[in-house]
Amino acid sequence: MPEQQQAYSDPVSTPFSDSLFDQGPDTASPGDCALSLSVPADIGHRDELREDGGAGLTPAWQRFFECIGHDGLADLDRRARNLQRQIRDNGVTYNVYADAAAGLQRPWALDLFPMIVGADDWAHIETGVLQRTRLLNAMMADLYGPGELLRRALLPAALVQGHPGFLRGMQGIRPAGDHWLHIVAFDLAHGPDGQWWVVGQRTQAPSGLGYLLENRIAVSRQFPKAFAGLRVQRLAASYRALMDSVKRMAPQGEQARIALLTPGPYNETYFEHAYLARYLGIALVEGNDLTVRDERLYLKTLRGLEPVHALIKRLDDEWLDPLELRADSTLGVPGLLQVIRAGNLLLANAPGSAPLESSALLGFLPAISRHLLGQELALPSLATWWCGEEAALQQAMPQLGQSVIRPTYPRPGTQTVIGHGLSDQAIGEWSDRLLRQSEEHTVQAWLPLSQTPTWDGQRLLPRSAMLRVFALSDGPGNWRVLPGGLVRLAPRGQLVAAMQRGGSSADCWVMTRGEVDTTTLLPSQPSSLDIAQQKQPVTSRAAENLFWLGRYTERAENSVRLAQIALDHLGGEEPGSGPLLRWLSAVARENALVLPDVPEPAAAGRVFARSLIANLCPRPDDPLAGQSCSVGFNLRALKSAASQVRERLSQEHWNLIERTEAQFRQDCARLASGAEYAQAEAMSALLNASEMLAAITGSQTDRMVRDDGWRMLSVGRHIERLATLARALDLGLEHDVLHDAAGFEAVVALFDSTITFHAQYQQRRDMVALVDLLVMDRDNPRSLAWVVQTLRSRLARLSQSAVPQDAVLALGLPDPDTWVLTELSHWQRDAGGQRRWSALSGLLVDCEASAVELSDEITRLHFSHADRRKQSI
Repeated sequence: MPEQQQAYSDPVSTPFSDSLFDQGPDTASPGDCALSLSVPADIGHRDELREDGGAGLTPAWQRFFECIGHDGLADLDRRARNLQRQIRDNGVTYNVYADAAAGLQRPWALDLFPMIVGADDWAHIETGVLQRTRLLNAMMADLYGPGELLRRALLPAALVQGHPGFLRGMQGIRPAGDHWLHIVAFDLAHGPDGQWWVVGQRTQAPSGLGYLLENRIAVSRQFPKAFAGLRVQRLAASYRALMDSVKRMAPQGEQARIALLTPGPYNETYFEHAYLARYLGIALVEGNDLTVRDERLYLKTLRGLEPVHALIKRLDDEWLDPLELRADSTLGVPGLLQVIRAGNLLLANAPGSAPLESSALLGFLPAISRHLLGQELALPSLATWWCGEEAALQQAMPQLGQSVIRPTYPRPGTQTVIGHGLSDQAIGEWSDRLLRQSEEHTVQAWLPLSQTPTWDGQRLLPRSAMLRVFALSDGPGNWRVLPGGLVRLAPRGQLVAAMQRGGSSADCWVMTRGEVDTTTLLPSQPSSLDIAQQKQPVTSRAAENLFWLGRYTERAENSVRLAQIALDHLGGEEPGSGPLLRWLSAVARENALVLPDVPEPAAAGRVFARSLIANLCPRPDDPLAGQSCSVGFNLRALKSAASQVRERLSQEHWNLIERTEAQFRQDCARLASGAEYAQAEAMSALLNASEMLAAITGSQTDRMVRDDGWRMLSVGRHIERLATLARALDLGLEHDVLHDAAGFEAVVALFDSTITFHAQYQQRRDMVALVDLLVMDRDNPRSLAWVVQTLRSRLARLSQSAVPQDAVLALGLPDPDTWVLTELSHWQRDAGGQRRWSALSGLLVDCEASAVELSDEITRLHFSHADRRKQSI
């Protein structure tokens, strides 16, 4: 999974005085006013706002405040509010795995002020980062090739072959252009002496490329004059170079299909995966969107399998291929390494780079650089000691209290420890642990991070900052450094800034003396005709989630309506008739409104009703929670399916789904099970859910583009409706409920056709009227004929744009043209003297069976692609 983003800061703080507000705009320049509103950096830290000595602002910040002027200084609160509003409106989130109280998603934390890097500093950073990127790429080629570094003892074998991320299956493989690393991230710290230091590096799936784009757009909009006045270099050219480079080196060249591989919406940085894919104009895919056939990678779509030639991965190597790596991985693609070995896929970055991320490696890089590049490192690393070497261990032990103790290998439960916060006893315990498990630990020197200004609503407060910069591929053997980066800020008074522990981010503005690059990502704007003719394929995963979104929406509506009908009849002053109670019991059990062992309502009506209420949405700690598939379960499943296709739903549509599930859960939590008023409260909760579901249905019907994905949603919805209503009506025949007035009305109500029925037939309650409206009427969207007709229409349209077999699937459905009202409403007596509607019952059984079969065939044809049996695995 993506590495934890963190930075270090010193807990020392400086108190501030009210006299900072004494100077006014009439007597001071904007820079002087800003200086008076600022708090100096903590002792021992470099102040990014002030010049050395702290007498005045740096030239860059002086220019910044001159550009925004006095009005801009007075307007900082409004700009900060606008910034946060933009983050919320754009849905920028950083997912939180274990924050049940706040929910899965948390808004991205972004500060108002950027970190400004001057042209001279950036030139030094750029030179050092490019050199280190070439070095790491050469190391990858050696580690999976000749192995000279190990033979010459320039690198201990334990740090390579003993690393869990070393992939022996990559031995001997040569990627396209000998280009192993396409995206490399370096975490940099600005020391008190002005030197930039490398703290760490990320090569597997470095995060931040999407967030820094959003940061740049959001912050530059708040300070457009300053952004132009400081001549800040733009970012698009580097992303363009990356895409051009991947295309040139991919097996299909310029015609290559590129996708971005994400672990999915539960990953902490999923927002940036989706954002980056949209910005780069490539498909966002998950592992189950892809499949391997004949040593080639394919994207599963409604139209069939489409080849993929390059993947930009956003998950760590161990999850890539469950056949050769972690067998329990559900995030990767079985056989993916086989495709890479065959040379049929460019994977950015190539698998096997995990050993390069070990902090222990930093101490060996100077000697390796001299050997592989013949150069000294231009950008130094913090002093680092791998405790697996006796000499390094003895040197590191006395420094634990002023150092950082890091795990050498990424093992579960390991963590980074800051020596500053340890007691003497804790340091002694760590010393013992390092002696016992020396190879497992690395010690790194402590560096007070520079502090950049942030806005707290009243003052400019310094916060310690770590800068992540990126080297992006620019053709075989070449890279360019993205002129900017992701700045992570530590909260005041804390040592570690983790995004899940209150840390935040800032933009990074890199000043240039030359021309500001005006490159756009696209070579030219496509014409409207080009856009109209480009039809993006609907992936099988998206189609499957849309299919189940339709099914669960319909299922939730049906279960709500059935629960309302059951409680209405069970809670009346007069008990329902025997046939009605038997039918309600059978339909409720089949739709999982009650558990199988609940007594029959005819024998224990109140017990049945209480069980139904308790089962609506049990609390997580309730024993029923693991068994319940009632209304609450269906609403959660609806929300889950919708979350997988969030990008296809309007904000209002998604908000409706979230509110419906949350409100029903809250309503059910207030139910006093067993009390006299519980049934009234349950009916109120069901009514609210019914109204919200009607709004969701309206959004699905009128506010979604009617492409193949929407057609799949509609097919799922109508399959569910056909199976549920056909079965319910067949149970009505079986329990003879249709000759009971209340039972007749209950069946019509379940079909949501009460108003239509009485408007057309008044108080008549005969089988001809019921069959005509609920089975035959093609103008009634709840009738079986209308549902079958709609399914046939959707499948016919899919057969034109997706696969021709959909037209064949439509033939498996009953044909309403062959249905005859007089035959379906005719009954005979069986040997026991009971009336039987054999023709109608046979049709209902056929409808239910065909709906189930159609669901299975659609899964086989469009989702699992199980009809294509030729595989290379």
